[in-house]
Amino acid sequence: MYVDGFVVPVPRKNVDAYRDMALKAGKVWLEHGALQFRECMGDDVKPGELTSFPQSVKLEEGEVVFFSWITYESRAKRDEVNDKVMKDPRMKEMMEPKDAPFDTRRMIFGGFEVVVDL
Repeated sequence: MYVDGFVVPVPRKNVDAYRDMALKAGKVWLEHGALQFRECMGDDVKPGELTSFPQSVKLEEGEVVFFSWITYESRAKRDEVNDKVMKDPRMKEMMEPKDAPFDTRRMIFGGFEVVVDL
């Protein structure tokens, strides 16, 4: 199994727009072969002394942290799915940073190989 993970700062006033965007995007990812698509809004994510979810995205007043992930069968499958997703015309409107309901410059993301799966 392989996982793409994301941490995103979303203005509270844009949570509904972010959720709508995620629902549309999630359907595209699942149609192209992702196994799961999850978006989780921070509920207990206090700033830490050295690091934390809020600090990682330079969370500002009036924002909330989202922690999200997409799972795939493998990294090869992830690469295949993401290639199809990025070419899907439904994604074009969501890919413009100026139209995003969050500051895309502060999004953190990466791919992870699963090493424990209970």
